Amino acid sequence: MPNRRAKSKEERPKLRRRTRRWLTLAAVGLVAILVGLAVYLWAESRPGQWVRSLGNEHLGAAEDKHVPYNSTPPTSGPHLPYIAQWGVHAEPIVNELQVHNLEEGGVLVQYSCPQGCPDLVASLKAIVLRYNTQVILAPYPGMDSRIALTAWTRIDKLDQVDEKRIARFIEAYRGIDHHPKGLY
Repeated sequence: MPNRRAKSKEERPKLRRRTRRWLTLAAVGLVAILVGLAVYLWAESRPGQWVRSLGNEHLGAAEDKHVPYNSTPPTSGPHLPYIAQWGVHAEPIVNELQVHNLEEGGVLVQYSCPQGCPDLVASLKAIVLRYNTQVILAPYPGMDSRIALTAWTRIDKLDQVDEKRIARFIEAYRGIDHHPKGLY
């Protein structure tokens, strides 16, 4: 009998160490799951849809060959080394130029109206002009929606003006710089 007690006392520290190890692993796993869930829920609550980043490559000219953009309008990828002027544009902005504006923390509000839509443009212009910088309004012919909102790796498409939704998108992403750290 005394031998049995001695054996259990010898096994207890091993059991305790093993139990502690498993409890620690379980706690770390649970924390990882909770952090992952929190990040997922936060990202899902952000305006628009996430689009995979194509990086920040600089081009010499808009005609330079590069990987195709993975959204229309683009939300990241190869771009020119200068930006388009912030504000209202009457002409479309080439993809390679607008992507640099997105990298600089800009938001683009673009519209496609083959038969013209002066009321829609006036409504969008009134929203865009509330911001003195880092927002652009421009036409973008051939989109599959009438309105597209783009920011770095985010896009939202609408068929009619929704002032609150547009303002929420602009305010969520305007001013967030997307240059790789340490390059500038």
